[in-house]
Amino acid sequence: MNIEILRTDKPSALPEGELGFGHHFTDHMALCEYDNGRWLRPRIVPRAPLALDPAASGLQYGQSIFEGLKVFRGPSGKPHIFRPADHGKRFNASAVRLCMPELDAELWLELAKALARVDERFIPTQPNTALYLRPTMIGTEGFLGVRPARKCLFYIVGSPVGGYWGQGGPRAVRLWVEEHYVRAVRGGTGFAKTGGNYAASLKAAEEAKKRGLDQVLWLDGVNRTHVEEIGTMNLFVRTKEGLLTPPLGDTILGGITRDTVLTLAREMGIAAQERPIALAELKQWSERGELLEMFGAGTAAVITPIAELVSEHGSIQVGSGKAGELGTRLLQEIGAVQRGESPDPHGWRIAV
Repeated sequence: MNIEILRTDKPSALPEGELGFGHHFTDHMALCEYDNGRWLRPRIVPRAPLALDPAASGLQYGQSIFEGLKVFRGPSGKPHIFRPADHGKRFNASAVRLCMPELDAELWLELAKALARVDERFIPTQPNTALYLRPTMIGTEGFLGVRPARKCLFYIVGSPVGGYWGQGGPRAVRLWVEEHYVRAVRGGTGFAKTGGNYAASLKAAEEAKKRGLDQVLWLDGVNRTHVEEIGTMNLFVRTKEGLLTPPLGDTILGGITRDTVLTLAREMGIAAQERPIALAELKQWSERGELLEMFGAGTAAVITPIAELVSEHGSIQVGSGKAGELGTRLLQEIGAVQRGESPDPHGWRIAV
């Protein structure tokens, strides 16, 4: 594939100290426009602001989708991307739901690899770090009228990142059980990674923080009786039954880390079920001492332990209130596969 590369003549200094998450960016970005039924001019260029028509559909009607995946350095120093094909499939599923053009799998992968090669010096080497790639697509056609845009822009920016929770590693979080606002309903866009879903979640997240809590636990949008997702992660529960997670559908994002957790847990011999989980069940398990642990799973934080669920009706204590045994083990196992420190029988690591 012919990808044009234009390198910056003003390379920036590499970030120093704790990276945090999403605060630093690489020198370049990948770009590719869609017009008249085809993708044009895939290229890597110096990172710069985008020029958009004020009436672009991405601004006026929210036609925007994105993904998040990571590039790691293996023990030999050579970089690789973790599960890019699976992220590409989910990106295209989001595109179909938002009436946007799909990307050819080869174009998706080669642009991601090209950006990682050009900005390879930004791939950090410290423990629990990576180069985070943010592929995005927005409608760019300028018009006023509710219909799909005929012109779109696909781009990827890169960000060297550290642990989501800082140098101290993952900490057990406290969640607000949201019973007023709704994240998604059947037939909606809950399974798509579109900007509008996240914009709609901000109000609940801000109110949770005002209550001194870390994130939101979303319930089903109709009856408000079953747990579905955390604000930025899929949800897992461990009881005497084994490992449980809500089943995928219109209302839950099909997390790549979620699938990784299920795959590795089953290979460890742990019973892992996808089934509806009622909030009332969590309360009963907690009261009986059977709610052993809960954790969230997502690309950014990988595994985040959950200490407590708080609602207008009281709180539900989870296990010891600290990181659980299984979540900790899975965090280590996933990290080892991502960094190239353990075998990769599933072919998840793709060389850059």
